[in-house]
Amino acid sequence: MKVDVIVVGSGQAGIPLAARLARAGKQVLLAERGELGGTCVNTGCTPTKTMIASARAAHVARTAARLGVRAGPVQVDLPAVVDRKDALVRKWREGAEKRLREGGDRVTLVHGQARFTGERRIEVAGETHTADIVVLDVGARPTAPPLDGLGKVAWLSYETVMALRELPSHLLVLGGGYIGCEFGQMFRRFGAQVTIVDVDAHLLSREDPEISSALESVFRDEGIGLELGAGAERVSGQAGRIALRLSGGRELRGSHLLIATGRRPNTDDLGCDAGGVALDPKGFIVADDEYRTSAPGTFAVGDVIGQPQFTHTAWDDHRILFDLLLGRSRRGRKGRHIPYTAFTDPQVAGVGLTERQARERGIAYEVATMPFAEIARAREIDETAGILKVLLDPKTERVLGAAIVGSEAGELIHIFVALMQAGAPARAIVDAEAVHPTFAEGVQSLVMKLQRYSLS
Repeated sequence: MKVDVIVVGSGQAGIPLAARLARAGKQVLLAERGELGGTCVNTGCTPTKTMIASARAAHVARTAARLGVRAGPVQVDLPAVVDRKDALVRKWREGAEKRLREGGDRVTLVHGQARFTGERRIEVAGETHTADIVVLDVGARPTAPPLDGLGKVAWLSYETVMALRELPSHLLVLGGGYIGCEFGQMFRRFGAQVTIVDVDAHLLSREDPEISSALESVFRDEGIGLELGAGAERVSGQAGRIALRLSGGRELRGSHLLIATGRRPNTDDLGCDAGGVALDPKGFIVADDEYRTSAPGTFAVGDVIGQPQFTHTAWDDHRILFDLLLGRSRRGRKGRHIPYTAFTDPQVAGVGLTERQARERGIAYEVATMPFAEIARAREIDETAGILKVLLDPKTERVLGAAIVGSEAGELIHIFVALMQAGAPARAIVDAEAVHPTFAEGVQSLVMKLQRYSLS
């Protein structure tokens, strides 16, 4: 079949791009080897945040006495939690199918592994297809570190751990990033003993130390064991009896092992050599500011290009590339303000530069921090854990970066995102009238900690 566009992968960039190109008059073929929706719908955002909601409900019930409410013994029905998660995943998959149908007869969905057999020539399900444009949205999957003995141990990934219907007695988590922190706290709240191991000195090591420390304090208060600055050297044992030896000879024992040390791109079976698509040393597709790969007419979007691997970034990729392909804009992907949130409790959210990055790059800045507990709303609902931080350009008064640890931090960070996107000075927050009592009021208080905005 000869079509206008071949899209490989149905993630958060692939499906809307295919549907919109079809509505714009293009004949589109979409190839998908798995379930529609990509990582987000099937093994990422949708299932994890659904299960995190159940874990939080258990935690709120257990700790309700702090608000003067007495609850009985809390029991977590893990099979019911998993069933609820699976039902929501199915619902979102149906939503992906509906979105694709919006493209009408101009979209052809083919199930199967797609491989290049030449430039802009794709083989899938036993047939070869060509197109003027090929878009790769093949995503990434869990990867394991070169840990001695791991090949002989039944370990869990973020995909398989969500299928457990029996609670681990002691979950060992290797990796203190987003995945390790979210799953570690989730299973602790379900009732498991949990220990998180990371070679770095702090959880979420990209963050400034005070941001990471705020989350670590909460985790320790909830009884989560933290082995930080400790590398793993060897793992052994069998299902139910896992031994993890750390650097220095110390050994941890648990019932299950979750590997949360990163993801690898789905390019090893894509035939990129045949398609003329260059990869970097880690296997990610090399793409320029306008998503062009080394092969003419071939573009790549989403997690497979090695940028921050967020659903919202992939979705934004589709918007930018759609306009580029139709000649509506020359705006590229660089220079975007990409926010992020770890859906721990409290959440950890940020956008722009950290203080450490500003120092390393020699960028002048002013900084203000404020405990989350200074927000009236936080005290009223007893969600006081956390910290707020903002960096300001001393000349333009524009926000260089912000980080928040606290209740609904993922919502609050968008105040800074909007300000940065508009190129507006932080004075706009100071002059705004904030509703009392809200968490957003605390963002204004934070900015007013800067000397230039102080009322004292």
